[in-house]
Amino acid sequence: MANTFNLDNIRVLTHSAIRIQSNAGTVVYVDPYNLTDETHDADFVLVTHAHYDHFSPEDIARVAKEGTELVAPASMADDASRAGLPYRSVEAGQRLELADIAVEVVPAYNVEPERQGFHPKPREWVGYVLTVDGSRIYIAGDTDQNPDNSEISCDIALIPIGGTYTMDPHQAATLINTISPRVAIPTHYGSVAGSMDDPDTFKAEVNSDIKVVIKLER
Repeated sequence: MANTFNLDNIRVLTHSAIRIQSNAGTVVYVDPYNLTDETHDADFVLVTHAHYDHFSPEDIARVAKEGTELVAPASMADDASRAGLPYRSVEAGQRLELADIAVEVVPAYNVEPERQGFHPKPREWVGYVLTVDGSRIYIAGDTDQNPDNSEISCDIALIPIGGTYTMDPHQAATLINTISPRVAIPTHYGSVAGSMDDPDTFKAEVNSDIKVVIKLER
C-alpha cells in the first residue's frame, strides 16, 4: 500500500456504507444506508446496485450537499432519478475521473446456484476500484467470487462476507487470498446478513501476509 494513503480515511459506517476521503479532501460515499448523521459532505455518491440496503435515496440525502454527483449503473437509470442528484451512468469496464480520484467500474454478480437470483450477471450491477492517493481500493459490491473479480488488482479490498446474498466468510477469504491485497476490510455482515462473528472466521482463513482490518462502526 502506498505510504500516502491513510487507512483512517476509510470508514465502514454501517453494513456496506463506505466513506472514503482523499488527502485533498474529496469525499466519496459508496452505498450509504441506515445512517443516523446528516453530514452533507459528499462530493460523490457511488451506488453498486438497486437493492434497498445499497440504494437508499433517504440516506443519500443525508450525505448530499450542493453539487453532489451520483454515480450508478446504467441499468439503474430509472431508479437513480429518485435520488434527485446529477447522475452519471456507468458500466463495467468504464473508467472515469472524480476530482482527484480515478474510478474503474468492475462487474459484481453471483455465480453460486443458491444466490444467482439475487445478483444475476445480466442486471449489470457493479463494484468499483478507486485510486486514491496512490492506492487502489476495491469496493466489491454484492458479489460472489467470479472470473471477473478474481483478476482484480488492488492494495485494499472491501469485501462482503455475510453469506446468503454474497460470499460467506470462507468464500470471501478465498477471493482475498486469490487477489492478494495488502489490506482486507470485511463488509456486509451483522445486520442484513451474517453475524458479528463472521470477521473472526474470515480473518482466520486469510493468508497471514494480508492485514485484516475491522472497520464496521455499527
